Amino acid sequence: MENLSKNKKDNVNSLVIGGGFGGIASALRLKALGHDVTLIERLEALGGRAQVFNRNGFKHDAGPTVITAPFLFDELFELFNEKREDFVQFKALEPWYRFHFHNGETFDYSSTVEKTKKEMEKFSREDAKNYDNFLKASQDIFDIGFTKLADKPFVSFLFMLKQIPALLKLKSYLTVAQLVNKHIKNPNLRAAFSIHPLLVGGNPFSTTSIYALIHFLERNWGVYFSMGGTGKLVQELTKLLERSGVKIIYNTDIVSCYEKNNKIQKIESSNGQFFYPDNVIFNGDPPTFYNEILKSKNKIKKRKKFLPEKLTTYSMGMFVLFFGTKKTYPKIAHHSIWLGKRFKSLLKDIFDNKILSDDFSLYIHRPTATDQSFAPKGCDSFYVLCPVPNLLGKVDWDVESIPLKNRIIEALDKSILPNLKETICEEFWMSPVDFKNNYRSTHGAGFSIAPIFSQSAWFRYHNKDPHIDNLYFAAAGAHPGAGVPGVLSSAKIVESLIK
Repeated sequence: MENLSKNKKDNVNSLVIGGGFGGIASALRLKALGHDVTLIERLEALGGRAQVFNRNGFKHDAGPTVITAPFLFDELFELFNEKREDFVQFKALEPWYRFHFHNGETFDYSSTVEKTKKEMEKFSREDAKNYDNFLKASQDIFDIGFTKLADKPFVSFLFMLKQIPALLKLKSYLTVAQLVNKHIKNPNLRAAFSIHPLLVGGNPFSTTSIYALIHFLERNWGVYFSMGGTGKLVQELTKLLERSGVKIIYNTDIVSCYEKNNKIQKIESSNGQFFYPDNVIFNGDPPTFYNEILKSKNKIKKRKKFLPEKLTTYSMGMFVLFFGTKKTYPKIAHHSIWLGKRFKSLLKDIFDNKILSDDFSLYIHRPTATDQSFAPKGCDSFYVLCPVPNLLGKVDWDVESIPLKNRIIEALDKSILPNLKETICEEFWMSPVDFKNNYRSTHGAGFSIAPIFSQSAWFRYHNKDPHIDNLYFAAAGAHPGAGVPGVLSSAKIVESLIK
């Protein structure tokens, strides 16, 4: 089998490990620089967690369900003088999210400030008046945290020190919940506007308020759905990789990367293939790389992280239930967030106590609200995400999966999906065990390390290893963080570092 080596003396060989969005974007950006690029994926399709499941006419996106900051995808096609809209359509959603509270009240978080304020007035006129102040606070954070810093490499501690005055001015030492609570008083609205960190694996009561920039990011560019699903977007990006000449190797896991003389010199796959690249870009969980893949005799280079493993905080796990229904639920929005009676204490159980409670809150995706191709005619397709403890919580998922699945169906049947127990079909699920086994996610964490202040910017995994000259990271666990805009931005950073 042909090895990746310097066949052409004048060409740079770059090897990308992992075909998630960060890996795809890295491969495209390096190919546009003129590199010979090989992309290795352990699964049978690219996309990372954005896999697609098909069950008897029902289609399910397994990973991201929303598109924000669409320009980051547009840039990838523009690298090769193509237009993204010629290949895949992004459809604006309205509302962006519908919140269902435990008392039966609903709140539509909408695409316009006016609609959002009108919805807020159902709960608190004072909060509706204060919304502009909260939005301004989010914009101030966005202007620095995203516009100026999201695609800048935090590989120098001096660079980090230079940012401290701005970060202090923005009160980044506050949590997202503390920032929200300064402007919003109604408990239900506080929960609704604090929810964004959960979309990138963080507890709003411990996540740095830098992540409140997500609120303005959505206001700035909107919230979209990729018609045909995220899987369709991955398919078109895969075709772009092929058209541009990137070599893709599927069903191949990387088991060892051998470091010598400050470089990764040899890489070994599970099927015995060896690679000898000039650059290595890892699009997987950085803790997995350092703990399981990197082979080095130097303990400094083989470090696990800046903090000892026992002091590292990981994001929550995810229990994802997929199912179809033999009828439609037209009153259910494309995206719904179903909140139980407890909010802060439930999150404490998940993130801190790491116990699986009887109660829960849910993120519900009904793509058939926008795209009927996801289900047979007269049916709906659903994806229900339930935040749960990661595998550090010692939950026996062989025992707990079915009871949790049944509790979720029972709760939805009694609330927003009446008669669900009679109409549900083709259900299956993923637990944190599957995230560990399928995606090599450390502790089955849904989003790698948590986005707390001490694990952000310079304190997060660097996009370039500080000791190994040709090792780079474009991944959720690296700067700037999890979420599709985060990993796409990490690929831009890798490109700038290699250039």
